[in-house]
Amino acid sequence: MDRTRPLALLLVGALAVGGLAALTPAAQAADSELTRNGGFEAGLDGWSCTAGSGAAVTTPVRSGTKALQATPAGSDNAKCSQTVTVKPNATYTLNGWVRGSYVYLGVTGTGTTDGYAWTQSAPDWQKLTKTFTTGANTTSVTVYTHGWYGTPAYQADDLSLIGPGGDPVQIPAAPTGLTAGTPTATSVPLSWPAVAGATSYKVYRGGNPLGTATGTSYTATGLSPSTAYSFQVSAVNSAGESAKSTAVTATTASAGGGGGAGGELPARALVGYLHASFANGSGYTRMADVPDSWDVINLAFGEPTSVTSGDIRFSLCPAAECPGVESPAEFKAAIKAKQAAGKKVLISIGGQNGQVQLATPAARDAFVSSVSKIIDEYGLDGLDIDFEGHSLSLQAGDTDFRNPTSPVVVHLIQAVKALKAKYGAKFVLTMAPETFFVQLGYQFYGSGPWGGQDPRAGAYLPVIHALRDDLTLLHVQDYNSGPIMGLDNQYHSMGGADFHIAMTDMLLTGFPVAGNAERFFPGLRPDQVAIGLPASTQAGNGHTSPAEVNKALDCLTKKQNCGSYQTHGTWSSLRGLMTWSINWDRFNNWEFSRNFDAYTWN
Repeated sequence: MDRTRPLALLLVGALAVGGLAALTPAAQAADSELTRNGGFEAGLDGWSCTAGSGAAVTTPVRSGTKALQATPAGSDNAKCSQTVTVKPNATYTLNGWVRGSYVYLGVTGTGTTDGYAWTQSAPDWQKLTKTFTTGANTTSVTVYTHGWYGTPAYQADDLSLIGPGGDPVQIPAAPTGLTAGTPTATSVPLSWPAVAGATSYKVYRGGNPLGTATGTSYTATGLSPSTAYSFQVSAVNSAGESAKSTAVTATTASAGGGGGAGGELPARALVGYLHASFANGSGYTRMADVPDSWDVINLAFGEPTSVTSGDIRFSLCPAAECPGVESPAEFKAAIKAKQAAGKKVLISIGGQNGQVQLATPAARDAFVSSVSKIIDEYGLDGLDIDFEGHSLSLQAGDTDFRNPTSPVVVHLIQAVKALKAKYGAKFVLTMAPETFFVQLGYQFYGSGPWGGQDPRAGAYLPVIHALRDDLTLLHVQDYNSGPIMGLDNQYHSMGGADFHIAMTDMLLTGFPVAGNAERFFPGLRPDQVAIGLPASTQAGNGHTSPAEVNKALDCLTKKQNCGSYQTHGTWSSLRGLMTWSINWDRFNNWEFSRNFDAYTWN
């Protein structure tokens, strides 16, 4: 959240730079061709292309009658791959012919050093070569070719992997012993015994693919309370997929905790930030003077004593900076009065200037301890996470939002879970990330090598996902943002109804992360989502007029007054709106809150 001026976020994309591997000596006579259908004469048999991006074409071809043509999109690099059986401690040469701009030929799963060759521009067929050695325990590798996001179609032909052949791989047996753990209102944990020869497992819900697990457990999320679900799992390796297991049925718990009873919010809630610890041009507003329109009041801000300490402090704005500030006793009494009227008051951590990096267990524990002290001292209802800047970022290899490895992400998740466990079901948890940290994950989450893409892109996704059953409200800041691509593969710019419709629809529908269909970010419940807006033109870039705000609400909740973006559903139970800030709304004669109060929801 911006205190004094808008914080503009610029996305600077850069392509990975690498060199072509040197040509290698000819393979020995004992070596053999290991790829299947490397010339694509049998179409895509043996190959898997992301997001349906690949097809066998009859022109242009390098040899034979067919070649691969794959078309990247803004959120997909058109990766086509095949898993091949190999031997440990052996040397292999990967060759292929490509046409197009920014085309890659590479290998993963080597057990040593994965790598690729690439060409920036190949107007006609160009040969790429990559040599690698497998590790001591490597029995399969995945070879691939891909283009780059948003570039034109590329072609590939005569892909070849030469080296010692591995032992034949058999399709694994179907898993047995699938069991469901204790469900929550919105999730069901699943587990099963390992299957010999399996490298991954596919999970199904009601016969439809749900996700992929590399281990023997998976948590199905985004479910509805008090609902019965049927699950199955299959085992997968390079030879194929097994039959599905016997189905297991589990019924989710009744609504409660998280966004339901955890917040005890009204069906339509207005959330606002109160400048309690600092002054800016909007003027100071006493807690007792906050109008009844506001259902959730976030105290801005609790801030760290240093970036990496995890030690958070909060105090009222000094009287010299904020004329009319109340005493701590008056402030606490006003909080109690708000709570008696059914309002929730939270401490918000972070903001534009309050960078917090929980990089160590010590910082995590200090965060839990110090935030608890603030909540207890002021008798607050919960916590708002407003981490910005470099507080959250990914690290190299952190490509799966379901299994984050970046310490600042992992420790934040652990810290919030500890606070939730301490205060129980009525603990209110809200988050206010910028679009950069959430919706941008649709295109760029975990896209490396690092240095080519900002590691903050989508970095909130693992936090939101891990805490979705504890989350009361997510209100992404739909402002101070560059253009963001929606699920329609079109870019949308802030300030109008379409931007809020597209960004909110993504949160409710869910989306493949960085174009990976198997890493699908499940949508949140509508009652967990509020739209974040600046209260006035002074409060941030992207101010939206009341008329455009109402158009967005009409489209999302009633499927009326929709513009160019068509939603994937009608979200009648959308929770409401958030604004930066209560102070700026007062400065603007309460235009924002008066429009919210006057809007007809049903």
